[in-house]
Amino acid sequence: MTDKLSIIVVEPDRDRAMLIVDSLAEAGDYDIHVISEVTGLARRVKAHNPDMVLVDIANPSRDMLEELTLASGPLERPVAMFVDQSDDGLTRAAIEAGVSAYVVAGLKSERVKPVMDAAVARFNMFQRMRTELATTKRALEERKVIDRAKGLLMKARGLGEDEAYALLRKAAMDQNRRVADVAQALVTTAGLLG
Repeated sequence: MTDKLSIIVVEPDRDRAMLIVDSLAEAGDYDIHVISEVTGLARRVKAHNPDMVLVDIANPSRDMLEELTLASGPLERPVAMFVDQSDDGLTRAAIEAGVSAYVVAGLKSERVKPVMDAAVARFNMFQRMRTELATTKRALEERKVIDRAKGLLMKARGLGEDEAYALLRKAAMDQNRRVADVAQALVTTAGLLG
């Protein structure tokens, strides 16, 4: 995120929007844009590409949550949502859409900054978890490819598992490539010849 946090405030009611803008102005130096119309929200969020989105909607609809999801907003940036009332289905839909903070009956001037901070912290935590999950999945896939390549070498050359891995590792070092990349090339080639 940049030095000066860019925030979009989604609020149809002008007075409530000003309450949020004033609360943010008291809390720090932010670049704030207010969107008063929910229609086309995805397009507007993408156009501004903010660091964070604060949504204050009396009764959020599934369409509005879908707009947020279409903008990829919740997966790219923290989103805090203030609602007057909610039901279990909408709460679940908001969480599944990636909303970082969902506050019911909670729009008070003194709460805007702490909720925003909580949304940022939660978003960062989930970003780390997504990164770790992607890294783990990639490592598992690479391990599977290496095991298949070892199996091919063991069968074709009559090698033991350690010898097959040593051969893969030597080829990787000779070619200045990763073992997983050499293994993938071997598996692909064997598939073509197979």
